Amino acid sequence: MTAQVTEDVSAEALGRFDMVIDVRSPGEFAQDHLPGAVNLPVLTDAERAEVGTMYVQDSRFKARRLGAAYVARNVARHLEGAVADRDGGFAPLIYCWRGGMRSNAMATIFDQVGWRTTVLSGGYRTYRRYVTRRLYDEGLALRFVLLDGHTGSAKTEMLGQLSAMGLQTVDLEGLAQHRGSLFGALAGRPQPSQKLFESRLLQVLDGLDPNRPVVAEAESSKIGDRMVPPALWTCLAHAPRMELVASRPERAKYLVETYADMIADPAALMVAIDRMPVAPSLERRAAWMSLIAAGAFADLAEAIMALHYDPAYDRSARKQDRPLLGVVDIVPTEPQSVARATARIAELVAGLDDGGVRGDG
Repeated sequence: MTAQVTEDVSAEALGRFDMVIDVRSPGEFAQDHLPGAVNLPVLTDAERAEVGTMYVQDSRFKARRLGAAYVARNVARHLEGAVADRDGGFAPLIYCWRGGMRSNAMATIFDQVGWRTTVLSGGYRTYRRYVTRRLYDEGLALRFVLLDGHTGSAKTEMLGQLSAMGLQTVDLEGLAQHRGSLFGALAGRPQPSQKLFESRLLQVLDGLDPNRPVVAEAESSKIGDRMVPPALWTCLAHAPRMELVASRPERAKYLVETYADMIADPAALMVAIDRMPVAPSLERRAAWMSLIAAGAFADLAEAIMALHYDPAYDRSARKQDRPLLGVVDIVPTEPQSVARATARIAELVAGLDDGGVRGDG
């Protein structure tokens, strides 16, 4: 019995397997992996480094022998653990970096067990070429409509409520693990790699119905350190928008609640302030430090919006040539106001006809 081979990494194809197994090291897996994949490494990060060093600096034969010993032990551990409860009909897909020794080693053993094993030809690199083609070289046949508005107008919260109502949404900030601003880093949650961000994004996009509009926040081409891929950016750049309007004091109150983690770390807050493209004067910076010391964070938020965020948004709005579907007033700190605004946004989205803007080039 020999393992089958496939190059198909579409969502439909991957869904036919009982388990997608990534046998690469945990470090490789953390950088990016196929959607839904389970990491059952045949070499740990330390073992992989040891074998690689021996291969280059000592003896290829010794490196292969050592690697084989590690692989045998690790596969045995997975047989006794992660896949111990699988019956004779188990049908996994196995992949490594390029469909070589690591995936074939596990596949050979799984074949001997009697499982219907498939190896991904070309390994992870085949999948990565697929993602690149979809997000960089092709178009997306999806219709987007954007939530726009000044910083602090509860766009992200509204996106979640629209999703709960059954509308199609894409939460780019959630996928990028960043709130999309200088102060947007999430405490204790580093951003995913660019490749992992793209993998998660493509998985979400593939789950959308192209016949229904998709709501997303109006974002810049970068969210933190992650770049929005060209295929999606083309869609967003031409999508109609809906603008949320809220007063600056109300937005400041909302930001104090939303950025509670940043407020809890004054040192990180000052680091972010010092990265602002329009640097505050020494006098203004001292005043802001006094606000932080006094716990006057709403006043600080207003001051930062007045200097940086609101002028940047207003400049961008003046250059805006995307259709404006409607303007919706909102008090972001009042749940009833947010609910009313969400209902109005849902009405505007429902009013889109099939002739809406598409991003399929």
